[in-house]
Amino acid sequence: MDIRPMNPGHVLVIPKAHAAYIEDLAPETVGPILEAAKEISRAMRASGIRCEAVSFYLANGEAAGQEVFHVHLHLIPRWRGDGFGLRVRPDYGRIANRTELDGLALKIRTASGRSPD
Repeated sequence: MDIRPMNPGHVLVIPKAHAAYIEDLAPETVGPILEAAKEISRAMRASGIRCEAVSFYLANGEAAGQEVFHVHLHLIPRWRGDGFGLRVRPDYGRIANRTELDGLALKIRTASGRSPD
């Protein structure tokens, strides 16, 4: 349980193996994190706590809001009007230019070692 919950019932899924960032985790430890989150999400909805939906949040780096440098996935019970949400930039909602999207995708794909196709 998160000791500073965003909403009552806020849970953390924390792998036993230490890694500061998700990309530092061994490949075999990534899937079980999401499997545990799936099970906890189902249980939250069935538990009787106020939970119309569940937000998953993983901050991966200081600029993303990471304060504890050990990978952990937040599962936050949500309901309409709970006051919790993401802040967005003023230009949010602008339809991105296809050329811009393709260029960004190419940079990410290239850095990942994948074929540019």
